Amino acid sequence: MHKNPSSSPSRSVYLVTLIDETRREKKTLGKDFSSAMATMLRVFLLLLSLLSLTAPAFSLYEDQVGLADWHQKYIGKVKDAVFHTQKTGRKRVVVSTEENVIASLDLRHGEIFWRHVLGPNDAIDGIDIAMGKYVITLSSEGSILRAWNLPDGQMVWESFLQGPYSSKSSLLVPASLRVDKDNVILAFGKGCIHAISAIHGDTLWKKDLEADSFEIQYMIQASDSDVIHLVGFVGSSQFDSYTIDAKSGELIKHDSAAIPGGYSGQAALVSSNTLVVMDSAGSTVTTISFHDGKVTFNQTPVSTLIEDFVGKAIISASKLEGLFSVKTGTLTLFVRVTVEGKLEVVNKVDYATAVSDLLAISEDRQAFAFVHSRSTDIDLTVKLGADWNHDLLKESVKMDQERGSVKKVFINNYIRTDRSHGFRALIVMEDHSLLLVQQGAIVWSREDALASVIDVKTSELPVEKKGVSVAKVEETLFEWLQGHVLKLKGTLMLASPDDMAAIQALRLKASGKSKMTRDHNGFRKLLIVLTKAGKIFALHTGDGRIIWSRLLNSLRQSATCEAPTGLNLFPWHVPHHHALDENPSVLVVSRCGPSDDALGLLSFVDTYTGKELSSASLDHSVVQVIPLPFMDSTEQRLHLLIDASGQAHLYPKTSDALSIFRPELSNVYWYSVEAETGIIKGYALKEKASDNYSFDTRSIWSIVFPSESEKIIKSSARKSNEVVHTQAKVIADQDAMFKYISKNLLFVATVAPKASGDIGSSTPEESWLIVYLIDTITGRILQRMTHHGAQGPVEAVVSENWVIYHYFNLRAHRYEMSVIEIYDQSRADNKDVWKLILGKHNLTSPVSSYSRPEVMTRSQSYFFTHSVKSIAVTSTAKGITSKQLLIGTVGDQVLALDKRFLDPRRSVNPTQAEKEEGIIPLADSLPIIPQSYVTHALKVEGLRGIETVPAKLESTTLIFAYGVDLFFTRFAPSRTYDSLTEDFSYALLLLTIVALVAAIFITWILSEKKELRDKWR
Repeated sequence: MHKNPSSSPSRSVYLVTLIDETRREKKTLGKDFSSAMATMLRVFLLLLSLLSLTAPAFSLYEDQVGLADWHQKYIGKVKDAVFHTQKTGRKRVVVSTEENVIASLDLRHGEIFWRHVLGPNDAIDGIDIAMGKYVITLSSEGSILRAWNLPDGQMVWESFLQGPYSSKSSLLVPASLRVDKDNVILAFGKGCIHAISAIHGDTLWKKDLEADSFEIQYMIQASDSDVIHLVGFVGSSQFDSYTIDAKSGELIKHDSAAIPGGYSGQAALVSSNTLVVMDSAGSTVTTISFHDGKVTFNQTPVSTLIEDFVGKAIISASKLEGLFSVKTGTLTLFVRVTVEGKLEVVNKVDYATAVSDLLAISEDRQAFAFVHSRSTDIDLTVKLGADWNHDLLKESVKMDQERGSVKKVFINNYIRTDRSHGFRALIVMEDHSLLLVQQGAIVWSREDALASVIDVKTSELPVEKKGVSVAKVEETLFEWLQGHVLKLKGTLMLASPDDMAAIQALRLKASGKSKMTRDHNGFRKLLIVLTKAGKIFALHTGDGRIIWSRLLNSLRQSATCEAPTGLNLFPWHVPHHHALDENPSVLVVSRCGPSDDALGLLSFVDTYTGKELSSASLDHSVVQVIPLPFMDSTEQRLHLLIDASGQAHLYPKTSDALSIFRPELSNVYWYSVEAETGIIKGYALKEKASDNYSFDTRSIWSIVFPSESEKIIKSSARKSNEVVHTQAKVIADQDAMFKYISKNLLFVATVAPKASGDIGSSTPEESWLIVYLIDTITGRILQRMTHHGAQGPVEAVVSENWVIYHYFNLRAHRYEMSVIEIYDQSRADNKDVWKLILGKHNLTSPVSSYSRPEVMTRSQSYFFTHSVKSIAVTSTAKGITSKQLLIGTVGDQVLALDKRFLDPRRSVNPTQAEKEEGIIPLADSLPIIPQSYVTHALKVEGLRGIETVPAKLESTTLIFAYGVDLFFTRFAPSRTYDSLTEDFSYALLLLTIVALVAAIFITWILSEKKELRDKWR
């Protein structure tokens, strides 16, 4: 509890003052005694003022950064990279990623020099460096071309490219661009080719191609040539080649021909006039030669290249001179194309291999690399483009963990001290990690899978074992004394800069936030994070470090599961704290593909070690997972998995779990929201089971929204583990209102079909937003509210008896937030004291969803400044602490907003009783307080979700925000009313107490002496 160290000094001051006044009245005290008392008072007041400086502060100072929060930056899975290693300036590599990030990385350490996170609909199609100083990016399906300053990442210019239809895009930055010459950058997109000035971004010329739906594959321009060749396909059966004048954009020639066998979408450019493609069946390689207006085809079955070939082959899209690679399962073939268009197998590799593009290492020599992984080893080979028999480099590198197969490789060369060529390779792994390999070692690595978090759960750390050595106690005592001496120097402003650094280090160490054991406040936990890469991480909440990481075998691409997709995490085994020999585990639910009818996968992972305990491939799909509030004798939680056919499957499949579940079978209900069809359905289990662990289901209710007037855009429900402290809410006139508390409350928002697009896609007259509160057991609609002239996107959060949602008001041209609170009128009679005394209340009567509830709702709407990406609410251990909303803004920050600002009972002139209750006067807009940003000045780029976890300390909640970045902090919605701050100076408090005791003792002695003198007189 909060302590008030100033109470004792106040009484001491009064005592000293009283004695001093008595002595002045009698005027018998000597000058020596007056001087002593004055000196003692000055010392005491100085100590008291110093102690007041240690009162808890609720602002974040510079030296507190990193004590209770951490922030980590990532970029995501790299899909393209360009090296910049000139002699002048920093050596760097510029990358674009699947998270729509463009970033400049330091080649020495892998740190981010600068980065930009583009919008979710602004995917990067191409990247290159022009004139040695600009980074050029093409994005949004070839519609936006940008130039960024290479050293600092500032945007130099931006061009918007228009065209008649959507198409594949391509970017060509001529290698001959010089700083003193304004050459053109060629960009193809939207069915047009554009010539853009490299310096100013102006459009020099634009050419619309004649063929509709032309999908470009390559733009080719020979060095110092004024002719551009565009090659691509129309549909899957026609090859087209365009020859265009690079200076004027005039069409010189257009050739077209039908492709025998069709086209599968895979192509490789092996020379300036030869293209190799795979047919639609994946069994025949077609060589296309286009030269002097002639297009010729040469077909070669893959079976002539590989003996006993079965299945489909894939052509790598790398650019090699006269070579291309073919992948079939785990086999990789390197094939040479002769002048006559025939194919010759150069080498066969018995494993999946990533191949780089050609790299010019001199005027007449080019090199390329191919890489593959073997468990925890990486094999890197660099060869000359024209000489397969000679290896420029061949080495094997050891990894610290298994990272899966190699997905992409980019190489760069440098000159060694002996004037020979050295190579560095940037490698993208299956787990989305990024490695830089040089001289047979991994220079640095980045865990960029954390930029694509799917789900988060927390796990408690193990209990600290008792028993500490004497040496450890002595060392701890010495550090304790040293730390308090330094803190005292800092408080008295006598600390040097080195002392301040030591104080900061001691604070970090004394906080114990990085220990691998539980703390009594519940601040230290493990964040178990599932990523899109199929890799699972355990992050320590204290400092954000990775405790362990594991690429799950069940989520790796294989012949039986070509596209594994992670879905969710669920607590599986949660042993009691006294079971020190048992580790908790989590259940990872995934499926073999993005569709709902794909077969499911289960993995069980130890949260302390990261070991994959077991995995299972299911014989049914997984559409929904229902965690049940039951545990078996081994403390494994029961789960119900619903498949696409509507059957329910119980896990774990044990007789113990079945015996626990069967008596509760009739009490299990769930619902499904089908947004596309506009139907919400409620389900229950049938008594008769299909087999021992599978159950048939029955539909018990449904709500059908008319497609011509309503479209579902959002649904939200309460957290199943939310704690509500009390059902009663005492209002200003000493009256009580009873909250309608139900875990079965569902919020659904629908809009007019015309208003389902972007903001402004419809007029206010054509737009409306309708919100529903639905009981998911009976399907009963408890509340329906219509907002005319409003549309989405809608973000909502449901907690206790209220729901808050955010939308756009077309009439006011502003965002709004609305609140609905729902109260249970059936318990209104319980406010009679005599009924409570006589036991005639219904507080203990069972609550059933089948009994028609008598509910009352209150609502209010407010303007809100920001667009919102996500909304969450704080959660605490007992639910006593007041709630605050956590709003993920469009600026990728997290704003804390007190729930009292969204109280529907707010009025313009609240009464005195309402003011005492804490009712805030009504205003049309919600306030944005800069100090209320939980993320301070930081951004969580690409913010996608906010998770809150209660700590053991009732005043505190733990907040984890994730997107491309990760951010974690501790937050006290009502301040830390039940604890002292971490920087509270106990040494100064002890010194003050000692001073007070000494002052009292000295005062007592002086008082005794004074009484003795009075008696002698």
